[in-house]
Amino acid sequence: MRVVIQRVSEASVTIDGNVKSAIGDGLLVLLGIEHEDEQDDINWLCKKIVQLRIFGDEEGKMNRSVLDINGDILVISQFTLHASTKKGNRPSYIKAARPEVAISLYERFLDQLSLSLGKPVGSGEFGADMKIRLLNDGPVTIWIDSRNRE
Repeated sequence: MRVVIQRVSEASVTIDGNVKSAIGDGLLVLLGIEHEDEQDDINWLCKKIVQLRIFGDEEGKMNRSVLDINGDILVISQFTLHASTKKGNRPSYIKAARPEVAISLYERFLDQLSLSLGKPVGSGEFGADMKIRLLNDGPVTIWIDSRNRE
C-alpha cells in the first residue's frame, strides 16, 4: 500500500456535484492498493498515519500527531499511486489491485483507520470520478509505502 499524506487546514471530496465528505484541520490521505497488500499493511499504515508527528507544537516544531490535535482524516482511493512510467509515456497500472480485491482492502483500511483515530474518517467513493479540494498546510506532503518499512 502506498499513501500520500497531506497536512491540511481543510479538505473535501465532491462526487456528481455533491460534497460527500469534508474535514477541517487534519490529514488528506490518498491511498493506492496493490494486489499483494493484506491486513498487515493496513495495520502498519494506520498506526503510522495517526502517530505521524507533522503538526506544530507551541514552538512551531512538528511534534504533534493528528491524534494530539484531535484532527480529522479524509481518505481517497487512488490507484494511480502505483503508476509505472518506466516504458513509454503512458503509465501502466499493472501493480494496482483490481477492484474485486481493492474494494475490500479499502473498506478495511477505512475501518481500521477510524478505530486508530477514535472517530469516523471521511472518504470518497471507490472508483468514482471525484473532485478533491484541499488547502495544504505548510505545505506538508509525505509519501509512505508499506513495502519500504526499513
